[in-house]
Amino acid sequence: MQDLKISKKKPSYPISDKLDAYLSEYNRNIEIPIYYDDLLRFQGAIEVYDKDDNDTLWIRVYYSEFDRQEIDLALKKVYAILHSDGTESIFSFLNVDAIDYCTFGNSKPFRIKIRNILNDNYTYFYVKTADASRIYGLELEHMLSPYNLNFLVSNTTLIEEHIAGVPGDVFIKDMLPNCTKAEKAQIAKEFVKFNERCMIRLLGDMRSYNYVIVPTHDFDHVVYKIRAIDFDQQSYEGKFNIYRPQFFKENLKMVELVSTSFHKLSIDQYKIEERSILVKRLKSFNDRIGELLDCMVDDTISKPENIDELKMKIYDYALDKKFKKCKSMGEILKRALEFLKNNYESVNPLKMKP
Repeated sequence: MQDLKISKKKPSYPISDKLDAYLSEYNRNIEIPIYYDDLLRFQGAIEVYDKDDNDTLWIRVYYSEFDRQEIDLALKKVYAILHSDGTESIFSFLNVDAIDYCTFGNSKPFRIKIRNILNDNYTYFYVKTADASRIYGLELEHMLSPYNLNFLVSNTTLIEEHIAGVPGDVFIKDMLPNCTKAEKAQIAKEFVKFNERCMIRLLGDMRSYNYVIVPTHDFDHVVYKIRAIDFDQQSYEGKFNIYRPQFFKENLKMVELVSTSFHKLSIDQYKIEERSILVKRLKSFNDRIGELLDCMVDDTISKPENIDELKMKIYDYALDKKFKKCKSMGEILKRALEFLKNNYESVNPLKMKP
């Protein structure tokens, strides 16, 4: 277990013309009536605490009466575009219950709580600065994970749907100790697969508070899944272990769970299963993911020293000389996915090297 150091302030990278064209092609790029900077006009705020009176590091902001009317209307419009047909027919049923601002982390997002006044059901979405690396992370998650993601980009603003689940750190502390032996084994299996998926697609910084555990009731038992919720560290850091959740001290309990639940043969088998599924997803999204990777190859989403460090670390891991020639993070990821696909196709999947 390592105390990995994450870059304290990752720069926000602008959306290139090529990425902008890609987003337009796949209906991610759309005009919205409000931007991130508009929400920064708040006049004051109060701290938000959880049910145990712990500071959540979010603050609830408020605006002048004139600004609030304009902002509420615009946020209802964004909700309608994100979740419905974009028309105003549902506006009278919606209420903007809260606008929260996060003072922690790189993205400093706004969290919008929208409530249906007819039945009190509510949902959230997030308004963030549109960072190219985060957009690549969202698109890769949409195509290479088991989960579809709904997000929109407009100029310098990113709108993300809320991903429901129990924050990993909360689950590990409060819920994991009460899980049955069978449930713990199932969670351990999911962590192995999650770890493998993050490593292959170069999604970094999956400390326990950057993913959620999603419990689903299935007949007489509960199935647990692990979903990433923060895509800020897509293909940025140079240290290879940043992309492997098992090496973060915040995930120590999960790593211990894996080691006490499985022998190495079982762990290797679950890795092979995840790699096989990733290859199938790559084939399913062949043209689209090819276009996205072409954007990444030509884009700048990291520092030269990080690129040089990471390509050599992955070369040491894969022993493929093509990694040494990579000149961008996009090229490293493209080569990694090609390496995975070629390895899968050249051998019987059941005999793939873990």
